[in-house]
Amino acid sequence: MVPERREITGFSNPLIKQVRALREKKFRKREGKFLAEGLRIMTEAREAGFVPELVFMAKGRELHPLANELLQAVANAGGEVIETSADILSKLSGKSNAQTLVGVYSDFAQPIAALDRGIAPIWLVAQAMRDPGNLGTMLRTGDAVGAGGLILIGDCTDPFSVEAVRASMGAVFTQKIVLCSWQEFLGWLRAGPGQLVGTSLNTATDYQEPAYDVPAFILTGNEAQGLPAEYEAACDLLVKMPMRGKADSLNAAVASAVMAYEVLNQIRR
Repeated sequence: MVPERREITGFSNPLIKQVRALREKKFRKREGKFLAEGLRIMTEAREAGFVPELVFMAKGRELHPLANELLQAVANAGGEVIETSADILSKLSGKSNAQTLVGVYSDFAQPIAALDRGIAPIWLVAQAMRDPGNLGTMLRTGDAVGAGGLILIGDCTDPFSVEAVRASMGAVFTQKIVLCSWQEFLGWLRAGPGQLVGTSLNTATDYQEPAYDVPAFILTGNEAQGLPAEYEAACDLLVKMPMRGKADSLNAAVASAVMAYEVLNQIRR
């Protein structure tokens, strides 16, 4: 069965303008929706239980069987499938070589109070993360190590931006996402079990020395400035990675990955 499709060919179509606006944060916040592109990411989303309410597909292209399954899932959920040109898809995605599929999803960030810390032994926490590529990479790392999700503190880049979703390679759909203040996070954390581990240059403790408790909350600071002093003071542990070259620190997302795998390896042992 082939799902019913509507064709849109004009750049001036109101729906095209509305969806294209989702590339901007203020419109994503207002609508509570975001864009994801490409069969791989959208298949990951479907397997995680997320089906887009709208799918734009390139007219005249032969579809992979997984794409046909996705389109059928959209139709079964009451969504809409729209055929359009490659040029319009490029406008929606912001890439000159647009993917065959672009989907519109409802965002699913949740309050910290709704988070169940017991579902996973590892959680990633980022403070003032500004680069969407780093944020997407942290989501991907979280998925790889079986983390519960990513808690974003303060003025972080939007986890539902096209760039962050793309960098996550679908992990945005497998990880819990929380946006909150430092005070909200710390109050919630201290109300239950959990060890807060900060990555910092202001310590002599090698990251492989401690025995980590679970659930472990791995806190990484802003890419340029690191963690504020009050954040470091609130941590149960501060650790650092050895730097044998001229660089004084690792990229924030890389540091999170190194730490997450150290905790995972201790759990495995």
